[in-house]
Amino acid sequence: MKNYSKPKTDNWQGRKSTKNLYLHEKVKCVPLDEIPEPPKKSITLLGYACDKGVSRNQGRVGAVDGPDVIKNSLGRFPNHLPSAVQLYDAGNITCTKGDMEAAQAKLTSSVCSLLDKKQFPIILGGGHDVAYGHYHGIKKHLDSKKEGKSIGIVNFDAHFDLRQNTQNNNSGTPFYQIAQECKEEHISFDYLCLGIRKDANDRSLFQTAKELDVTYVLTDTFQIQFLDEINTWINAFIKTVDKVYVTIDLDGFSSAFAPGVSAPSPMGFTPHIVLECLKTIIASGKLISVDLAEMNPKYDIDGQTAKLAASLIHHIMDLQFP
Repeated sequence: MKNYSKPKTDNWQGRKSTKNLYLHEKVKCVPLDEIPEPPKKSITLLGYACDKGVSRNQGRVGAVDGPDVIKNSLGRFPNHLPSAVQLYDAGNITCTKGDMEAAQAKLTSSVCSLLDKKQFPIILGGGHDVAYGHYHGIKKHLDSKKEGKSIGIVNFDAHFDLRQNTQNNNSGTPFYQIAQECKEEHISFDYLCLGIRKDANDRSLFQTAKELDVTYVLTDTFQIQFLDEINTWINAFIKTVDKVYVTIDLDGFSSAFAPGVSAPSPMGFTPHIVLECLKTIIASGKLISVDLAEMNPKYDIDGQTAKLAASLIHHIMDLQFP
């Protein structure tokens, strides 16, 4: 299968038990085209092993190896999922000969297929260009149902990723691309950014965000002491859409928590505020899919960023499937 590699059982190691106490014992490695439609909604992990968009965006490469490293870390976590909920590793979408657009197209069809099969996809990146393919997979699924459901994008990130793609598509352009396509289709572009840094976005990006009517919370406000106010904004945003797609860029976290990313910063946000916001989003019942982006093992320290990514996934699974 082009732009795809099958799951590797070697990614799943850890402490052994006889009662599926750990996620490496719970997970089933199943090729993408063999993922079943379960009687009860289940979880599929799918990697996006591509950092071509980071390279095009003049970032430091290495995120291509992120998905497998996250899986390896996640396997060591305890298993609290209900026995009826299956957990699958469906392998990785790959980028062949630098063709990022082909990888995004493969991700689109894969996410659509997983949602059609009543799976809850968690996509592991990879550059933040993962968002373009992921969003279109959700849209393709919803369009096929002909229900006209609107998609709200919640991005935990230091960056808007609203760079214009006049030169090329890259890890900094996905939401600009989506916005332009929404305009062409005369549908609403619903985009909420949490953790935006003024020192990580130039004036033109703030102007673009204003023109596109983007809602955002700056990093100096995106702190736990302002949680009630932040939750008010999140709930107001969620009320305007039918489904919510969450994307978490790991470079939004302070490098004290996430050194292994494509664009690190000591001035980022903390895991605690993200976890509290995720509780609010998941409680709405509208979350349809999640991804994590910019995990770069090349620059990680003691597996710290991989553990953060795995912990976020662990929390999301527990909240989504109590």
